[in-house]
Amino acid sequence: MSETNNATPEKEFADQYVDRNARAAALLNDSIFYFGELGMQERETSALMTSLLEEGGFKVERGIGGFPTAFCATYGSGSPVVAVHTEYDSNPDNSQQPGVTEPSAIVENAPGHCEGHNCNGSVLVTSALAAKAAMEKFGLKGTLKIIGAPAEEQLVSRPYLVRDGYFDDVDVAFTPHIGAQFSAGYGLVQSALISAIFTFHGETAHAGVSPWKGRDALDAVVLMDVGMAEYREHMLPGTQCQRVITNGGQQPNVIPKTAAIWWYFRAPDAKGATAVFERAKKVAEGAAMMTNTSVEVDVQSAVWPVRGNQTLAELMQAEYERIGPPEWSPEEDELARTLQKRADVPVDGLSRKMTRIKGPAGQKTSANDAGDVSWKVPMVKFYFPSNIPNINYHHWAAGVALATSIAHKGVVAGSKVLASAVLECFRNPEVVSQAKASFAKEIEGNAFFSMLPKDQKPPVHLNFTEMEKYRPAMRAHYIKERPQYS
Repeated sequence: MSETNNATPEKEFADQYVDRNARAAALLNDSIFYFGELGMQERETSALMTSLLEEGGFKVERGIGGFPTAFCATYGSGSPVVAVHTEYDSNPDNSQQPGVTEPSAIVENAPGHCEGHNCNGSVLVTSALAAKAAMEKFGLKGTLKIIGAPAEEQLVSRPYLVRDGYFDDVDVAFTPHIGAQFSAGYGLVQSALISAIFTFHGETAHAGVSPWKGRDALDAVVLMDVGMAEYREHMLPGTQCQRVITNGGQQPNVIPKTAAIWWYFRAPDAKGATAVFERAKKVAEGAAMMTNTSVEVDVQSAVWPVRGNQTLAELMQAEYERIGPPEWSPEEDELARTLQKRADVPVDGLSRKMTRIKGPAGQKTSANDAGDVSWKVPMVKFYFPSNIPNINYHHWAAGVALATSIAHKGVVAGSKVLASAVLECFRNPEVVSQAKASFAKEIEGNAFFSMLPKDQKPPVHLNFTEMEKYRPAMRAHYIKERPQYS
């Protein structure tokens, strides 16, 4: 793998392409940021990304797998088939003015990017166009497959896309994700998760006059919550569950006949997540019996833990060592330090470190819906430096850098690294063979299967009402200039 430490004509060409189109990458990054679209509702985001890929020579299939905002863009033909996939959704109630180091909403209470999936989307498109241009110029054979995955924050789309065959012909896969510095790991990186909504059904009654005639669905939700709280003491280490009550009734004087609670069940592996889910179903049945209600369970998604392939992780490290970290300006570093101080985290500015791979990665309790892909084919998740170190995601502070020069420089660096890694797979098929061989050893004894219930349909309704509420006000802040790659 030492050859990948040196630039090749193909990689230098891709580097030049990215540098030439740095402004387009920044515009795409910022456009997605201001769209601020929640999972399953990424209409503007998906439309812009797919149109840019189409204009760049990719054949684009939209709405794949029953997801209106998912897509698959392909270029080339034959083997190897290299897939790049990522997400581009935002989070609720996290609208934040970029560059402002105190809470300052663009639109009050609206959704917003507070992790950096807007940067993911820009890296996906920019690296794809750069790699395609180099493949075309140097006559590299193979198929480049670009997959857009909506609703990662709800852990939804990729388990469905894997189940429905969109990765069946893939040889190796890459997924880029924003971080504070370059890094890539192998082994178990993140956790397994099952997402399910428990809906209880009862009967209404006048709460002040004849409550004894009602069957209270909200009581069942509360009792399930209490039951799961008591169960937490007995969960295995590394196992977690979180919930939100999505329907608690309409008004206090009417006994709710319908109530719902949405749960995430996390564990280090698919077996553990399934065990917690099965226990939760028993707790729900008990709550229904106690309240004389009924319960139905709707699995939104079920994902395996993300794992990284060692061969591909080493490839990524060689490429980001070649590119090196961005050159941060004093002003950018000062912004980072001001925010770090405001957030009461270690104040050490922007990262200039190059992280070395150290054995198998430490598994995080977070999850990502790319997990199923990583058990289907050799895959690596790599992080590029477009956000500020020490800042927690899903918080207003994580949105401060996302449409500034910090994000833009990280997107350029990340796009170069990703395009170079993809090109190495096409110009040096031995990398693909090595990845497949190491992958076979890594997953030995673990036969992948989809945890989704048979015939489960994607929850395409997610976040529709929330986006319809805020989109008109958010639209006033959209960037009018359209990115143009050349």
